[in-house]
Amino acid sequence: MILFPAIDLKDGACVRLLRGDMHAVTKFNDDPAAQALTFERQGFSWLHLVDLNGAFAGRPVNGASVSAILAAVKIPVQLGGGIRDLATIEDWLERGIRRVILGTAAVRNPDLVRAACRAFPGCIAVGIDARGGKVAVEGWAEATEISVHELAAQFEDAGVSAIIYTDIDRDGAMQGVNIPATVALARAVKIPVIASGGVSSLDDLHALKAAACPGIEGVISGRALYDGRLDPAAALKVLAC
Repeated sequence: MILFPAIDLKDGACVRLLRGDMHAVTKFNDDPAAQALTFERQGFSWLHLVDLNGAFAGRPVNGASVSAILAAVKIPVQLGGGIRDLATIEDWLERGIRRVILGTAAVRNPDLVRAACRAFPGCIAVGIDARGGKVAVEGWAEATEISVHELAAQFEDAGVSAIIYTDIDRDGAMQGVNIPATVALARAVKIPVIASGGVSSLDDLHALKAAACPGIEGVISGRALYDGRLDPAAALKVLAC
């Protein structure tokens, strides 16, 4: 199982939000590229990036920071936030992003997801962010009546490489991963699922491993890595077992 360290970008800095609230911001590093390099040196095999400003603006905003990260590290990087058309997807992939995450676009324009999967096989993931089992879009600011499973099922045969499933109410709140919901999603679809939101300790990783669900490809962690509650070496060892 892969542990993805998260770098959330706001105004050029590496931050974490509480439950997706852009006003509840903790800044951890003014140099995202340096943070990315630290994660690489700690042994992580992937990076998870989110352009927070871009998610709200509907277009890439923190491009300079993303480019600096790509120049600094050799490990693969996945990116989401404000990516809403094929031209932007192609541009990021050409610049070195390994996997593009489509969230709002997956709800507003599902045909884009299918077209992107055909054009760029293995390079497209769908981000499903939810409160109470219902999908939220536009940087989590807007609720929909679409269920998590309903949205995921739309892309079952589209060629999506992964679903990043985030429980918004747990994101940045250090309350533990929503394991029952994550396992239920992973069992409902054939697409690999990456858990996100709430990792607070090694116990959460042990619990996720204990669920023994082969459909869960990995888990994303942010705040717990930044504030020291999750030791990188110990965390990677847990998920490697």
